[in-house]
Amino acid sequence: MGATTQRQHTNYVEYLLVAGLTAVTVLLFFVMGFFSEASADTGTDRPQHMAGYVRPNDMGTGALLFPSREPGFFVEAPRLATDVRIDINGPIIRTRVTQRFQNPSKGWVEGTYVFPLPDDSAVDTLKMQIGERFIEGKIKAREEARKIYEQAKAEGKKTALLEQQRPNIFTNQVANIGPGETIVVQIEYQSSVHQSNGVFSLRFPMVVAPRYNPDPIVQTVDLDPRSGFAVSDPVPDRDKIMAPVLDPAEHAKINPVTLTLNLNAGFPLGAVTSAFHAVDMKSPGDMVRTITLQAGSVPADKDFELTWQAATGRTPHAGLFRETIDGRTYLLGFVTPPADDTAAAARSNREVVFVIDNSGSMAGPSIEQARDSLALAISRLRPQDRFNVIRFDDTMSVHFPSLVQATPDNRENAIAFARSLTADGGTEMLPALEAALRTQGPVATGALRQVVFLTDGAIGNEAQLFQEISANRGDARVFTVGIGSAPNTYFMTKAAEIGRGTFTLIGAENQVASCMGELFEKLENPAMTDIAVTFDGANARDITPNPMPDLYRGEPVVLTARLDGTSVAGKLQITGRTGDQPWRVEMDVAKASEGTGLAKLWARRKIGDLEAGAYAVNDRAALDKEIETVALAHHIVSRVTSLVAVDVTPSRPATETLASTDLPVNLPLGWDFQKVFGEKPLENLPQDQRKAALDHAEEQAILVADQIAAAPTARAANLIAQQGGSQVDLPQTATLADRYILIGMALLTMAIMAAATFGLWRWQMRGLYQEARSRVH
Repeated sequence: MGATTQRQHTNYVEYLLVAGLTAVTVLLFFVMGFFSEASADTGTDRPQHMAGYVRPNDMGTGALLFPSREPGFFVEAPRLATDVRIDINGPIIRTRVTQRFQNPSKGWVEGTYVFPLPDDSAVDTLKMQIGERFIEGKIKAREEARKIYEQAKAEGKKTALLEQQRPNIFTNQVANIGPGETIVVQIEYQSSVHQSNGVFSLRFPMVVAPRYNPDPIVQTVDLDPRSGFAVSDPVPDRDKIMAPVLDPAEHAKINPVTLTLNLNAGFPLGAVTSAFHAVDMKSPGDMVRTITLQAGSVPADKDFELTWQAATGRTPHAGLFRETIDGRTYLLGFVTPPADDTAAAARSNREVVFVIDNSGSMAGPSIEQARDSLALAISRLRPQDRFNVIRFDDTMSVHFPSLVQATPDNRENAIAFARSLTADGGTEMLPALEAALRTQGPVATGALRQVVFLTDGAIGNEAQLFQEISANRGDARVFTVGIGSAPNTYFMTKAAEIGRGTFTLIGAENQVASCMGELFEKLENPAMTDIAVTFDGANARDITPNPMPDLYRGEPVVLTARLDGTSVAGKLQITGRTGDQPWRVEMDVAKASEGTGLAKLWARRKIGDLEAGAYAVNDRAALDKEIETVALAHHIVSRVTSLVAVDVTPSRPATETLASTDLPVNLPLGWDFQKVFGEKPLENLPQDQRKAALDHAEEQAILVADQIAAAPTARAANLIAQQGGSQVDLPQTATLADRYILIGMALLTMAIMAAATFGLWRWQMRGLYQEARSRVH
């Protein structure tokens, strides 16, 4: 994710558009100014339909204002505060998120809040509190829920709509919040504890990081005998996953969050650690902890992470839980397979392709963590291994022409390259992934190909990346390393799953050594393969995930299953291989512990399986219907289902207008606003700087016009060979250069013609005025 950097070869094509827009804008202001001289202000009272809108000068105190649908008027942003309660019982997590929407303005508003949740969360509850009343949300098909919400909004009824935009990005819309009112919305979801190498953990995300969204691609289509254009948008819902982001240099942090966590591990606890937030901890018993934020509340600008271990260092290696609902039995099981040290000693040579993100969103601590992680990984390579390094922002470079032996000189060269990287520009991730999967040659006989991706994952076109991995992974395995305070865990988890690898999260500099050490254990040891689950010797029904993924050292098999009937007779059998050694575990269902929320977890994982197979499905309508059936039956939000709550009593008078605005979010901690969003817009610059920028834009527009004929040659020249590797210059914001040039030229022409016409008309009017005046005198 990142803003455009000042590189002339990609910016020139946009200057013409800027110049054209500037000319038209100046002309419009000139026309408006002329007419304003001939008409007096009729009063300061606004029409009734604009009661909720304000001008900056209307505000007596500081406020966050966002543009409205009425030109020149703004909407005061609603304020948000969030309370979080997390209850952990063994491997099961139940979370309640309470969002308080306050309307500080004098009008009626609708607020839209984009917020994150864990990507495995099964959201099943939406409650809207009005005074002492709670209104329970109902699960509906997505389009039906949207229609119910829009109708209630139009009728002046208080209403809330919860939609999933990604498995880890949700939007909450709340309509008809009256002047000075506060509306409370509660969301609840089920999820599971993460476990690796004897460490249990959870991560509660607090902010949706800005996403880099490649521009739509316009292609000419021959429609014989006609021709036309086809638009392919890699992020069709880009407006749904982005929110206004506050510049921390100009605004104090907002959206305060309180958090209370009740941990019942099910075994005597040893170390319990909060990685990124100071906490207070109480110990009612050896298996239980109560945890609160030491500061009381914190701004929503980074993820909350908690880890815990067993007191004796001996973590349970297996567990089985059971829940019976509506005549069906749901299971949650986990088993950590034994390590095979003999297989580790005879491990294959590796071919490792490291891909590092050095885009603008990685500026600050993130790029430091990524550089250190990459340098550490390169230093661990053995001389018989082969490797390469690819870096990307809005350009891409492959450090070595092809895979090279991991000799001391080559490792030192690559580490120096990694240390030299700085963060800037956009996040064009797809070309780098294509280079890693397609251009590194065939895998050597007996070798293991691994692609290690170091990124914050701040992109909106995840589906494009998943499709590329699914189609072109071949024999390679894809490992993802999430960097920063608010990484896109959905992208990294799913990319690793499709790539038959694993993912690692690094949120701070002091985690680099430990987290990368854990990753090395997985990279340097064989995967546990051929994992299968049966129930009493027969293939079990509705077991998720399906197919079972490969595992790496220290990782458990985690499965959910749905069995017909309420009988608890039978045994669950899990088998697999580590290297050449088979292993098998048998678990008695009758001895399973009682659990709650397992049906929700099974449904969420089942939907995840269905979504994962979408790339090979031709009938998307049938797939969506299957997902909808599972989601509606288990009352959970999905891509095709939403929760909607409606108050039956209208509260907004029909004569009052409703202003809509998106609630702003903080910039994630450690991010550089200017690196992500670029320099401040022209209207925020001093007058002399603004004039200089406009003059420069005009000069560049003329220059671009002269260079249009040479564009094909210039584009071909972007593929250049350099010493030690090759670089490909990619469009910095995936702009449609040819279209921009045409639009810019058209705007300039329109501005010139309009100015000439207007000047002639004004000259004629002035002549008529002088003639009439002379007659009077």
